[in-house]
Amino acid sequence: MTEVIIETLADVEAGADYLASICPRMAHARALTGPLPLRRKPDGFAELLSAIISQQVSVASAAAIWKRMQEAKLTGPRKIMWASDDDLRDAGLSRQKIRYSKALAEARIDFDALREMPSDQVIKTLVVVPGIGAWTAEIYAMFSLGRADVFAPGDLALQEAARVLYDLPERPKEKEFRQMAVAWQPYRSVAARILWAYYRVDKNREGIR
Repeated sequence: MTEVIIETLADVEAGADYLASICPRMAHARALTGPLPLRRKPDGFAELLSAIISQQVSVASAAAIWKRMQEAKLTGPRKIMWASDDDLRDAGLSRQKIRYSKALAEARIDFDALREMPSDQVIKTLVVVPGIGAWTAEIYAMFSLGRADVFAPGDLALQEAARVLYDLPERPKEKEFRQMAVAWQPYRSVAARILWAYYRVDKNREGIR
């Protein structure tokens, strides 16, 4: 079955219409959040580097660090390989993220080839690189490749949004959440957009950059 690619806001709305039709809780969240953002981003090295930088920090912190990386022109693989650890540290990267950034630059990923791969193969290809876990690979597949049926069950904002929206006793664990998301096929990426939007409304802060 050909994977649906999200290219426009109309594609997002089609997914949201479907989810609202099969799940009253999704319909409720959508009514509260209003129109959903497209969240499409370019693909390539810079976006994957940005996703690594966003790991385990707040949305505001990630945005600030990425801005410093852009100002220092440290967003391409050769620039990263040539940069000293001090250069990257001055931009806000931790020791661990310096190592991950260098590993990404040295991996020489064929980003054109990723566009043609099934989503599960995209994720398998990316997680081989040190510093790229399932969350980073899933976010890249969702936003940079526009895959409509990818989910990120390890995302804490999604877990918290689901806890509140579905009145769960606690945040769903990753394995449990992945199983829960099966019901949202073939628009799990749109379900994620709804949950992030619901998180923003409920917590009055962004859950994803």
